[in-house]
Amino acid sequence: MSGMLDGVIDFTGGTTGAIASVYVGQPLDTVKVKMQSFPATYRSGMFHCFATTYKQDGIFRGLYAGTTPALVANIAENSVLFLAYGFCQKLVGFVRGKTVATLSPFDNACAGTSAAFFAAFTLCPTELIKCRLQALRELTAMGTAPTPVGISRWGPFSLTRHILSVEGIPGLFKGLVPTMAREMFGYFFFFGGYEMARYLMTPPGKTKDEIGVVRTVIAGGFGGVCLWTVIFPVDVVKSRVQVSGNSMNLIRTIKQIAVKEGGNLEEEGEGEI
Repeated sequence: MSGMLDGVIDFTGGTTGAIASVYVGQPLDTVKVKMQSFPATYRSGMFHCFATTYKQDGIFRGLYAGTTPALVANIAENSVLFLAYGFCQKLVGFVRGKTVATLSPFDNACAGTSAAFFAAFTLCPTELIKCRLQALRELTAMGTAPTPVGISRWGPFSLTRHILSVEGIPGLFKGLVPTMAREMFGYFFFFGGYEMARYLMTPPGKTKDEIGVVRTVIAGGFGGVCLWTVIFPVDVVKSRVQVSGNSMNLIRTIKQIAVKEGGNLEEEGEGEI
């Protein structure tokens, strides 16, 4: 019964955090995706991209483009991630001969990267729809966006139906490998950094669960910084693959970007973390 209650708490916490994350961060996420996918268009930087998007499409169709799939993606990812994280902690504890409370930061990092494997499958299709909607104006200008038939403009559901009709289910999973690499690599550092910060901020005689809200928030922020610092190159590749529909594999895409743009791989969109 306690295991089920822990799962419900993890699921609820993940869902609540996901909703808050989307509504606060969606405009900056849109800017990030545009800068990653079209570096030549937005070479002037974050503020130019933000201002151009606002001027051309406004707040809701521009900066908040792709909000619906972003909500679905974040709710699904966070719920599955934290639900699986609790299970993976118990599994790592069993393998290591420890209780969850005595797992080291490295043990928790291993549990986090294992949980991220499952989350990637729920995240990839909705991330693809989100990125395509965010980049729709640029794709239209390039002549590579699909033409809407019988509708005034593309929305998340109509675009999903179009991809399924043209490419089938595999079309929704383009970019799965970079998505999985980003999630697993990133959450190793997120949960490792988060648990390390909690460990370092735990007063003598108390447990990590007794450090209070403020210290927990600080630990979460530190984990987020660790995550985004290490995954940005893979995130650039993921955005390129999903926006363009490029079927090249992860390594070839990285080589192509590195040859054409050199050291900019880690810089594109990095100001929008």
